Amino acid sequence: MSDEEEDLILSELSDDDLVLQMMDDLYDGMKEEIIESVNILLERGWTPYDILTKSLVEGMAIVGIDFRDGILFVPEVLLAAGAMKGGMAILKPLLIETGAPRLGKMVIGTVKGDIHDIGKNLVAMMMEGAGFEILDLGINNSLEDYIGALEAENADILGMSALLTTTMPYMKVVIDTLKEQGKRDDYIVLVGGAPLNEEFGKAIGADAYCRDAAVAVETAKELIARKHNAREA
Repeated sequence: MSDEEEDLILSELSDDDLVLQMMDDLYDGMKEEIIESVNILLERGWTPYDILTKSLVEGMAIVGIDFRDGILFVPEVLLAAGAMKGGMAILKPLLIETGAPRLGKMVIGTVKGDIHDIGKNLVAMMMEGAGFEILDLGINNSLEDYIGALEAENADILGMSALLTTTMPYMKVVIDTLKEQGKRDDYIVLVGGAPLNEEFGKAIGADAYCRDAAVAVETAKELIARKHNAREA
């Protein structure tokens, strides 16, 4: 560690420099520093929404791009997401209090019979990093788990993950049930997992197949924007 780094006192930085430093700290997965910086900006009168969007979401966007381009790998992204979570723990209750605008809410989980969750966890963290609200149902989720959560949470997006070829078809069961109940159009359905591909996503009636977490974030933003525009038209 150089002397310069040791001497860096976050509270002495200007707002602009502090935001840039937060992006660096997020990239490096420095949770303590992110928590300290969030508190400094709150003390300086920043709104929770501005802190979220201008420092954390912007910072995670850079992480997402470098992950997509193969510069960062899963362990580094998990560290960055952990630092983001530290900041979010402070901001979340404040965002709810201030009624800040939200991008959308996602229910995500691995399908029934499947206990793999690293990819799903990464998508959940990156989506939260992009400003979405996330309810992570964990692994081995039944049809009832998904549909119950979508309704209870008034969610916009359903994310399903599978890592086994034997559990992939269960995604179709969930989508078909939503169709039968007349609820399919209420939700954007994203699917992912190593054995899946675009053709499979289309065949089961999902809105999109996402090959990794960075693509999931981009796709979700695009489809949410399209949905909002359709509502306003």
